[in-house]
Amino acid sequence: MSAALKDKVPPHNLEAEQATLGALLLDAEAVGTVIRYLRPDNFYSIQNQKIYQAIISLFNKGQRCDLITITEELKQSDMIASAGGPAYIASLTDMVPTSANVDYYAKLVLETSVRRALLGVSHKIIAEVHNESTTSRALLEEAQKQIFELTDSNQTATFKTPKELIPRAIEAIEKLYHTRDSFTGVPSGLIELDQMTSGFQKSEFIIIGARPSVGKTALALTMATHMAVREKIPTAFFSLEMSDMQLMIRMISSEAKIPSEKLRTGLLKMSDFQSIQDAAGHIYDSPLYIVDMPNMKLLDLRAMARQLKTQYDVQIIFIDYITLISSENSYVPRHEQIAEISRSLKSLARELNIPVVALSQVRRDAEGKKPTLADLRESGSIEQDADVVMFLHRERLNSKDTGEQGIDTELIVAKQRNGPIGDIDIVFLPRFAQFVSRSRG
Repeated sequence: MSAALKDKVPPHNLEAEQATLGALLLDAEAVGTVIRYLRPDNFYSIQNQKIYQAIISLFNKGQRCDLITITEELKQSDMIASAGGPAYIASLTDMVPTSANVDYYAKLVLETSVRRALLGVSHKIIAEVHNESTTSRALLEEAQKQIFELTDSNQTATFKTPKELIPRAIEAIEKLYHTRDSFTGVPSGLIELDQMTSGFQKSEFIIIGARPSVGKTALALTMATHMAVREKIPTAFFSLEMSDMQLMIRMISSEAKIPSEKLRTGLLKMSDFQSIQDAAGHIYDSPLYIVDMPNMKLLDLRAMARQLKTQYDVQIIFIDYITLISSENSYVPRHEQIAEISRSLKSLARELNIPVVALSQVRRDAEGKKPTLADLRESGSIEQDADVVMFLHRERLNSKDTGEQGIDTELIVAKQRNGPIGDIDIVFLPRFAQFVSRSRG
């Protein structure tokens, strides 16, 4: 076959397709294994697609599959001719002496199917590249999205028996008993919050809302520091408001227990430098990835998030904050832009299978009262899309009240799709821009 002709024929393996079908006709018990990950459209040959579809149909009816039953099934559905006829079906069992290697044959079919799908995605991308009405950012976003969707679609489902699961379950229960750690998600470091949520769960879109200067960024940074520095969980922090250097100074202040104003002004004692060095040492090797990009566009954020997940396996993403993200559709009303951003961040959490935590301001009307879901700013879609919504609330303080004492603050879990809601008392330490649990405070 010439190279030019080879390029025009999509990848396929007819021998593997026929061997798979032949093995399934020889051993009906193997159907339950292969059906978990192989679909009819994974076959290149239309004939083989029809036969495999009939095998699935018999399996779903609880009937055994052999040459007689498959031929009858295809006749009843009027597909016997398009499936190659009885002679072709009978020839399939001659392709393999045994069904022992059915899983190997099926994986070969799946492999070429993935290659054809990649070829299809490539053709779509090439076609869009020549469409001058589409921006390059949009092209990159769509290409990444299609590749990730292709990856997800080929994740094979698995099952396990009690014999396999019970030893692991007992081991997990014993570990929880000894560690008293009941968190199934990413722990925030705030004990009462983690007890209520069991940690931030995979695929969840989480909103932290508050009025300005109440401490949204401080709370997010407290959580991110705990996750990355203490738990060694790869964590990404998208800062659209503060610079990466400002964030790092805050982290060092919190870790070293040196007031941030001392670090900013340089009014330090010699003894402070040892604390700073120790804190910097703790932070230095932590898997924290800070993205400092003001006016970040939604497409850029999604692309960077995918890169961080792929290269560094980040387990949670913080975004400070949602209304600073720029939409590509700048000509539509702002509330529609925010709705698009909210939906996109929720889909990103599901796509990457990690929690995405976004900060949000609440309406000015919420000043002086406990915020509710209705106070989320710009768009009601944030409330709808979010799996968890939390609010920070405290009474407005005078400057004389923000001294060395901890400030009592309410963390209001106003929505939790898969758990309880309620208020949690935490303490804000203004000197270090840090939140701690009431028990620690």
